[in-house]
Amino acid sequence: MNAPDINRSILRMHVAAIEQRFPLKFVGLLPQGSAGHVQSEDSLAFLAEKRPGLSLLDLAQAEVDLGDLLGRQFGIVLVSGLKGSEAVDFPRLVQPI
Repeated sequence: MNAPDINRSILRMHVAAIEQRFPLKFVGLLPQGSAGHVQSEDSLAFLAEKRPGLSLLDLAQAEVDLGDLLGRQFGIVLVSGLKGSEAVDFPRLVQPI
């Protein structure tokens, strides 16, 4: 299934709305398949920094809300959760939102 490209200005608007609701700061888009917990062909993954007060439920709700806004699944990978080579590689692979 080929999902249509997302308009970057709409994407930035929705990301900003999620950042206002949840203690997250989005760094950028990761290559498809970077978020192992999201397995849809048209899914996307974001690299994000967590801010104080972020809970696991907040993170899950942010993924669901962003997916609802844009009509596809999204995964959020936290910078603080990266270990080993991923901690080096993922920040280099990020595309601006």
